[in-house]
Amino acid sequence: MNGPGGFEAHDGDDRGNRHSRDDAYEGAQGAGPGDGVGSGAGSGPPGAGGSGPDRSPRIPLPRASVEDSGLPLPDLADQGDLAPVPLDLSHDVLKSLLGAWALAACSAAETAAVEEHLGSCGSCADEALRLREAVGLLHQPESLDLDPALRTRVLESCLDRRPPRIPVPEWAAPYDAESARLDALLQDFGDAEWHAPVRLRWFEGDAATSRRTTVAGVIAHLLSVDGLVAVALGLEDPLAEIFEKSEKGDTGTQGAAGPAGRTEAFWRASHFPPTRSVRGPWREQSHNIVRTASFTGSTAGGLAVPYGDFELPLHNAMLDRAFECWVHAEDIAEAVDYPYEPPAPRHLNRMIDLAARMLPVALAERRRAGLSAPGQAPHLVPAGAPGRSLRLEIEGAAGGEWLIPLDSPAAVGSAEFEVAHVALDGVEFCRLAAGHVPPEEAAAGQVGDRGAIRDVLFAAAGLSRM
Repeated sequence: MNGPGGFEAHDGDDRGNRHSRDDAYEGAQGAGPGDGVGSGAGSGPPGAGGSGPDRSPRIPLPRASVEDSGLPLPDLADQGDLAPVPLDLSHDVLKSLLGAWALAACSAAETAAVEEHLGSCGSCADEALRLREAVGLLHQPESLDLDPALRTRVLESCLDRRPPRIPVPEWAAPYDAESARLDALLQDFGDAEWHAPVRLRWFEGDAATSRRTTVAGVIAHLLSVDGLVAVALGLEDPLAEIFEKSEKGDTGTQGAAGPAGRTEAFWRASHFPPTRSVRGPWREQSHNIVRTASFTGSTAGGLAVPYGDFELPLHNAMLDRAFECWVHAEDIAEAVDYPYEPPAPRHLNRMIDLAARMLPVALAERRRAGLSAPGQAPHLVPAGAPGRSLRLEIEGAAGGEWLIPLDSPAAVGSAEFEVAHVALDGVEFCRLAAGHVPPEEAAAGQVGDRGAIRDVLFAAAGLSRM
């Protein structure tokens, strides 16, 4: 019944079934192309795919890597920078980005969107051009500060066309200009600048001295001392409330008649260090001083202004306050690291002239205090008579020459009796008179009596005060 033909049929069917199972097994193992019969001897375990003693088990080989495939690898450098795709933004949003675009503060996509929009929107293109020009002004290499003489020239041009009903007297113009310049310097100060440390410097006797304060403290000092002129003109004293409290025993104002005493009294009466709030009262007081001096006219120039232990006529006191305003403005500018120019030459010349006219009195005070250089005793010179003199030559646009009588304030300077000659730059001389330059270090050309020269230089430094 089971003849050879039947066996063969059965065996063929069995082999066919077995091959199907082998194919399924290979698929399950992930065999790749090229898998086939190996040359090893022996038969594999049942179900391993072998059909006889010469078949080896089918073990899948690892997948080939890209490096071994022979194909070229992608080159990242060939991809280049992709151009930013402009954003789809509304007109209002793009217009709001113009400021940031002018400052180069937009992202690449925002910049592309704005620049694409500028090609089709005329109003935005005009605005973008104006903003770019404004940004250019922010990066000027030169200083944007105005020439100190510009204000004077503009005012003179205006007044030539339309003279004022009440003009500012010539002797009040320097104070008007210097207080306006200082106010412009203070205009944009923040809290850090108002509390910046400032050292006030001056001479007492032959020794340099100083006082530490702040920018706000300097303005408080100017407010206090300018108050001497304000009181002489019949205006309110900024220290009136402090003196009123002193009478009630709340605070001490001993020695407050002079500039230093008034300043110390103001500082002591402040519960906290002065702040930016002091600018308003100082500015208002300076405006009132100039306005009142203008209303009173030139006849008020001889009005006496008491400074404690001495007096000055009003026209000299106004020059003195202009000088102090400029000097302390330089102190403030130095504290905040900002450039500050000297006054206009015409005004600077008036300040130099005041200092030169005060030198004979300062020399007499040095002699009374025993500070004069040892040597020849002063000549007895009748009032109004010529005597030994020093020629003070001031160089620069604000310069000139002054003959300083050495023996008596009442004597008259005379070229015939000139015993010494000193040459100084105008700004350098003013800084010497402000106590900011030691007399020994003053850059001066000197010829003649060394003792007289030393006395004059130290007397100039002695004009300074807090």
